[in-house]
Amino acid sequence: MKLNELRPAEGSKRSSKRIGRGTGTGWGKTAGRGQDGQNSRSGGGVRLGFEGGQMPLYRRLPKRGFNNIFAKKYSTVSIDRLNVFEDGTEVTPELLLEKRIVRKLNDGIKVLSNGNLEKKLTIKAMKFSKAAIEKIEAAGGKAEVI
Repeated sequence: MKLNELRPAEGSKRSSKRIGRGTGTGWGKTAGRGQDGQNSRSGGGVRLGFEGGQMPLYRRLPKRGFNNIFAKKYSTVSIDRLNVFEDGTEVTPELLLEKRIVRKLNDGIKVLSNGNLEKKLTIKAMKFSKAAIEKIEAAGGKAEVI
């Protein structure tokens, strides 16, 4: 089988139900909406979460905690993941993204000290843990805060 020979399975594709197109179709006149009422009107129906005037679920549940909208979310990188680079490489957030070590940059990169670093690298990131800086410098590299 080739790509140009692909076809949907027999009977798997059904044409859409075209309502309001005449009485002969079985879906004419009121088009399945019924005679009267809120839902028969255009724009009819209730908003999302409306429970007929009963106190909605999202208002009945207790609210807890605090969500800081100004908090910065950093993508973390363990130091042992950086051993894939050659000696003397300048590691930037863009390079980490390109090598798929990090999937998303968010508000920046934070380098953590998990594992050991065997390469001499210049690492540029927004944040470093103290132990990570020590390990980078012990390997002969540099940690630069952007």
